[in-house]
Amino acid sequence: MSQAISLGRADGNAEAGPSWREWLAQIDLVPDLGDHIGSAIWWRGLATLTLLCGAAIATFPGIQPIAVGGAPALDTADFNEARGQMIVPQALGGDTGRHMAATDAVRPLTQTPERPQIELTATLGSGDSFARLLERSGVGSSEAQALANQVSGAVPLADIAAGTRIDLILGRRAARTMPRPVEALAMRARFDLRIEMEREGGRLVMRRIPIAVDTTPLRIRGRVGDSLYRSARAAGAPPEAIQSYLRVIGKQISIGRDMRANDEFDIVVDYRRAETGESETGKLLYAGLIRGGQPKLSMLEWQKDGRSQWFEASGVGEQRGGMARPSNGRVTSTFGMRRHPILGYRRMHSGMDFGGGYGSPIYAVTDGVVTIAGRHGGFGNYVKLAHGGGLGTGYGHMSRIAVRPGQRVTRGQVIGYIGSTGLSTGPHLHYELYRNGHAVNPASVTFVTRAALEGKELAAFRARIRSMTSIVPGAALTPIAPRQIEGPKLGSLADVASKRADGGL
Repeated sequence: MSQAISLGRADGNAEAGPSWREWLAQIDLVPDLGDHIGSAIWWRGLATLTLLCGAAIATFPGIQPIAVGGAPALDTADFNEARGQMIVPQALGGDTGRHMAATDAVRPLTQTPERPQIELTATLGSGDSFARLLERSGVGSSEAQALANQVSGAVPLADIAAGTRIDLILGRRAARTMPRPVEALAMRARFDLRIEMEREGGRLVMRRIPIAVDTTPLRIRGRVGDSLYRSARAAGAPPEAIQSYLRVIGKQISIGRDMRANDEFDIVVDYRRAETGESETGKLLYAGLIRGGQPKLSMLEWQKDGRSQWFEASGVGEQRGGMARPSNGRVTSTFGMRRHPILGYRRMHSGMDFGGGYGSPIYAVTDGVVTIAGRHGGFGNYVKLAHGGGLGTGYGHMSRIAVRPGQRVTRGQVIGYIGSTGLSTGPHLHYELYRNGHAVNPASVTFVTRAALEGKELAAFRARIRSMTSIVPGAALTPIAPRQIEGPKLGSLADVASKRADGGL
């Protein structure tokens, strides 16, 4: 500034002294208090700082709250009341629970309008009937029975498994007192059959849609390892099939002692897969054990004399041993000498007595043929069975006989009921065992039965084993090509809805 504006005139040889403006410009009002500590400039800067802080504190006006008077326009109750009368009563006003008066814009209805159709899904329960399911869904009893009769013509109602889902479309009813008519029905009646029904021309037209099903059995093989169960589960075997497999081979070998980690299990189960992607696993068909690449055990279920049992590859069936109890009651008297409770003297008791309630069942201890069935002296109602090999059994004091002479019976079959006929002091079973016509102690004899296949039956059995072992493991899991179905599925909800939109119904 002093250079730009000349403040005075100077002689040519004399220097002008600094003006007050220049002197003031040279004064450092805010020196750095970190430098030259203790100097005059430092003390001047500290004094300036103290003066400025004191001036700021002295002139601080302070902060005081501003008091606002007056009550709110609406309290909480009035606000909720006003909100309930706003234009959005369902969004905000509905939580007040107040009923608002109708305005002139509201016209009363003579009756509430109904939906033109109802779409629903019902599930068939265990022990339920098809007609009752329809009635619970809103179908009239007469129409429900007619539909049940119509469906039974395609598949027996007993074959429809529990848990089957049924899609229903109920149409408009003629009056409020009448049930809705069925417009469409669709369900998976069987694993291989779908049924769809649609109303056309006032009546329900049923269409059967067969579903392609592959019945190739599922064969699963794998190494036993540390745990047969875990290895089989990892290979894809269902738990029920593994448990059946263990029960079958457990009757032939000791699983814990005779099975090795390097052995291979061979399981074949009944298996069905549909073109729609569902699959069903059935019972165990074949149980095998392979050691060193050679079959060590091959078991197949086979029918013999009307009884299903497991046979090994040689055609010999499973062994069943031990005396089956002829009654579930406890033993009240054993074989040997005793004092007769009615005659009053000691004599030989040639059998075993089993206590039980009047009318309790009596079972055959093993397979045999009935030789006597009727009254037999002091035994009262009596049955005698011949089991072959000179063995026979007798059952006395029955209240009622359930077999006839010459009839063949099987182990565990009911042959009569406990009573107190003949020389008896109360209801019980007198059981005797005969060897070559002489009574022996029943506890000393164990019955062992083992069926065997021969001739053509044995050849058919071995052919069945060859067919089972020729199945490629995992072949049943390959996808099958779905069958093309022409046109939309009749009765499907989307199909019916589209037809209604286009005026097709």
